[in-house]
Amino acid sequence: MPDSPLPVAHVIGLGKSGIAAAQLLQGQGWHVVLSDRGQSATLEAQAEQLQAQGIQVLLNYSFTWPLAPESKLTPPELVVISPGVPWHNPGLVAARQAGIPVIGEVELAWQTLGDIPWVGITGTNGKTTTTALTAAIFQAAGLQAPACGNIGYSICDVARSQKFQHQALDWVIAEISSYQLESQPTVVPKIAIWTTLTPDHLERHGSLENYCAAKCLLLDQAQAQVLNGDDPYIRTHLVERYPQAWWTSTTGATDLPNDRERGVYFQAGWVMTGSEKLFPAAALKMPGVHNQQNLLLAVAAAHLAGINPEAMLTGISHFPGVAHRLEHICTWQGIEFINDSKATNYDAAEIGLRAVMGPVILIAGGQSKKGEAQAWLKLIQQKVVQVFLIGDAAAEFSELLTGVGYRAWADVQTLDQAVIKAKELAPQVNAKTILFSPACASFDQYRNFEERGDHFRQLCPISSKFE
Repeated sequence: MPDSPLPVAHVIGLGKSGIAAAQLLQGQGWHVVLSDRGQSATLEAQAEQLQAQGIQVLLNYSFTWPLAPESKLTPPELVVISPGVPWHNPGLVAARQAGIPVIGEVELAWQTLGDIPWVGITGTNGKTTTTALTAAIFQAAGLQAPACGNIGYSICDVARSQKFQHQALDWVIAEISSYQLESQPTVVPKIAIWTTLTPDHLERHGSLENYCAAKCLLLDQAQAQVLNGDDPYIRTHLVERYPQAWWTSTTGATDLPNDRERGVYFQAGWVMTGSEKLFPAAALKMPGVHNQQNLLLAVAAAHLAGINPEAMLTGISHFPGVAHRLEHICTWQGIEFINDSKATNYDAAEIGLRAVMGPVILIAGGQSKKGEAQAWLKLIQQKVVQVFLIGDAAAEFSELLTGVGYRAWADVQTLDQAVIKAKELAPQVNAKTILFSPACASFDQYRNFEERGDHFRQLCPISSKFE
């Protein structure tokens, strides 16, 4: 194409974050090129819509530097990457070495919203629920505080959306993953929360230490830190790194790593901070100790933000839960159908399985990740009467299950078949729960875990075809 009269920005990744970044940049006066390695009917439809808006879209395109002459592209003055794009991609490394600014979409949003206080939430599991709970509490206090990041709106959506005018925002409540932190954004949250730390995304980061270091970036730059005192790794490795942090504990003040004046904890049926009773612990209706941990983290952030206990109680007591995370879909013939599509690793799947009522029929599988499966497998042996396996991980999971002596599994390939067979079997084995908790990423069969969870919801017996 001929040289653009506008400065050129190249956005990599045609997902939710990439599209929002491209639209934000366009609104700021850039000519935007948006590229993606993939090519499908869905991507082509998205590309057509974006090109109608004046955003140039390249499918089946891999960014390289220098640009290939045959591309006829104007060299960009800025490159913005989506979370799924590795920071150490050779083309990006070469661009940085050539002096081209390369940033992630979190940095782009921070450049727009940096004068507004942020709560940044990171961790392996619990991020989404903690983010949603925190936003619910802040909003119950009358604050304009949208949840964004890997939940609902992307952060760049919040920066550009007409619904959330910049001047009207009080807080940004942002879920921020290790993928987003890999690009080393300069974001300085007023409050940063770290939920849990277990091995995950090792195929991307290479080691647990690298994975931890990515998350440390957010807390290192934050004005105040809130840490989960129940998490063994965080408790063991981060007490000295963050000596002024606030800590949480579901088991009481005596189990806080610091004094209770910088702690939020349960005691005698109350949520406490220092010696102050905030509200009854029973206000949270979601099951599981992990959700109690999420609650305390959100309350600690709200306390640091100066929100009163009455608003905390209102936000929590009306909190509906999070889609795709232990989401109750329906009850059919006394059997609960639970959508836990957000459980994309062994630890999250173990937490989900522990939280539901047994006997359980479990549907698992997808694109497998590196991780430690033994605790999940042990719980399956104790609580699950049948496992239906789907996706690319089916063969790997069947070997894991057989290896621990568990043989009540079947490889059914697709989610459609898994739900049909689970529904047929459940009354025969007196199952109380049909749990879809994949312990895998979704990218073998779906664009993301939301699409996968939506498919499960459509298959559940709320449809007339099951009557």
